[in-house]
Amino acid sequence: MCESYLVKLVASCWQVVQAKNRVKRPRIVLNERVAKPGTRRVHIVLSHHFRSPMRLRWRAIFFHCTLLLTAAQALPQSRSTPTTVNQFDSAVDALIKKVSPSVVQIIVTAYAPMENSGRGNAGAVIGRQRASGSGFVIDTDGYIVTNAHVVNGAQRVEIILPPLNSDGSLSTAISARIDTVPARIVGIAQEKDLALLKIENTKLPALPLASYRDVRQGHTVFAFGSPEGLRNSITHGLVSAVARQLDPDSPLIYIQTDAPINPGNSGGPLVNLNGEVIGVNTFILSQSGGNEGLGFAIPSATVRTVYRQLKQFGHLRRQEIGIGIQTITSAMAAGLKLGQKYGVIVSDVLPGSPAEAAGLMVGDILVSIDGQPADNLPTVNYYFLLRDSSQKVQVTVLRGTAQETFNVAAVEENIDQLVSLADPNRNLVPELGIIGVEIDKKTAPMLQGLRDPYGIVVAARVSGSTPTVPLVPGDVIRSLNTTPMTTLERLSAALKTIGPGGAVVLQVQREGKLIYVPFTLE
Repeated sequence: MCESYLVKLVASCWQVVQAKNRVKRPRIVLNERVAKPGTRRVHIVLSHHFRSPMRLRWRAIFFHCTLLLTAAQALPQSRSTPTTVNQFDSAVDALIKKVSPSVVQIIVTAYAPMENSGRGNAGAVIGRQRASGSGFVIDTDGYIVTNAHVVNGAQRVEIILPPLNSDGSLSTAISARIDTVPARIVGIAQEKDLALLKIENTKLPALPLASYRDVRQGHTVFAFGSPEGLRNSITHGLVSAVARQLDPDSPLIYIQTDAPINPGNSGGPLVNLNGEVIGVNTFILSQSGGNEGLGFAIPSATVRTVYRQLKQFGHLRRQEIGIGIQTITSAMAAGLKLGQKYGVIVSDVLPGSPAEAAGLMVGDILVSIDGQPADNLPTVNYYFLLRDSSQKVQVTVLRGTAQETFNVAAVEENIDQLVSLADPNRNLVPELGIIGVEIDKKTAPMLQGLRDPYGIVVAARVSGSTPTVPLVPGDVIRSLNTTPMTTLERLSAALKTIGPGGAVVLQVQREGKLIYVPFTLE
C-alpha cells in the first residue's frame, strides 16, 4: 500500500512539473521489472532541463519522492533476507548433525627424518614422530577411509572418535572427553592415495557415497576434518571443477574445490548438501603452504571401487595387459606426425607380456577397450581397475590410417592363490603379524613385475596381532637391515637375533616400487 501511494505521489509531482514548465515537456519512462517474488524495482529515466529556480525546487521535491519510493521497495527485501539466511543455517545445522558423528581424527606414529639439529645432515637422523590426518566411517562394521599418505610408514595408528551426539553445539565443542581406539591397516592403494583402516568393538554411523555422475560445477560442498590438528572443523565452498587432471600422463582425476583445505584435512570427506561424500580431501596447490582456494578431492566413484577391493583383498586387483600409455599432446602429435592431436598412445610394450604376444606395438593409438571409447588416460585406467572378467581384452587401435583389433589376455597379481598355498602354522611370522609365502619357481608366475625372483610375499595380515608393522598384502620383503631375505626360516632367525626394542628396516617392493619400512621390534 505504501509503495502504491508513493508511485501516485511521484506521478503527481510530475504533473505539477509539467504544469509549471512551459518549455520542452519531459520524457518519463517507468520501467517495472520483477526482480524477486514480492519485490519490485522501478527505474525512472529523466530527460529534461529545468531553467528556473522554481523548476529546481520541483525537481528536488520529485527527487525526495523517488528516494522514499526506493526505501519503501527495499523493506520487503530486507524482511525476507533473514528468513533465507535462517533456512540455510538450519540446513547446515542438520548437515553437521548427520556428518560429524562419522568423521574421525587419525593419529599416526611413524619414523621420519628429524629437523636439523645444527650438527650437519638432518636427513641422517631418523626419529619417532607423530602426525595427524582425517578420515570417515564408510561401513558401520568399523571400516574407515583415509589417504594413503596419512598412514604411510605408520608404526601405530590411533583413531580419535567424534564426541557423543556430535552436533556442532557449544557444549559438544568444549567437552573434555576424548576417546581413542587403536586401528589396523586393512590395505593401502598407493597409486590412488587411499587407505582402509579398521577399528574393533566400536559402532559409528557410516556416510553414504554420492553418485559421481551427479556432481556438478558450482554445487555447494563442505569439507570436514581436522586441519592442523583442530578436530571437528568444517569449511564451505563450491565445486570448482568436476574432473581435473593435473598431469596429462597421470590416470588420476580429482574434484577441484575452493572450500578451505589445510594440512590435516587429508582423508576427510567432501560432502554435498545431502551429507553424501562426493570425494576424499587429498591435497592443495599453494605457494604459502596454506589454503589458497585450490583444493582437490578423490572422486566418490574411485573411493567406492578401491574400498571394495581393499576390504575384500587387501590390495587393488587391477588387470593389466603389459602396455605403457600416455596422453597425446600437440607437441607429440607434431613430432611423431600423428593424424590427431588428442587421445591415448601406446608408449611401451613390455617384453614377454600378453600385449607383445597379441601383436600390439609402440605408437599404436587406442580407439576402444572392449568396445568402450578409449580417448583419455583416466578412462582407460579406470576401466582396467573395474574390469572383472576372465575373457580376453578386445583392444582396437589406430595404426597409421587403419584400425586393427587385437584380443589380449589380461593378467593380475593373484594374492588369493598365494593365500591358499600358505600354512597358517608354518607361514606365520608372529614378530611382523603376517602370513608370508616364499617366492620360488611355483609362486613367481603368480606375481607380476618382480624385481628379482626371491623374497617373502605378504599373503595376509593376522587379525588381532599385536605388532603394528606397516605391511600390507602384496608387499614383497626383499631384505632386512640390508640382508637379503630368501626364506621364511632366514627371516624368522634374523628377527629373533635382533630382539625386542631393536631397530628394523625392511626393503619392500610395493606396487612395483622399492621402499624402506623402518620400525622398532616389539
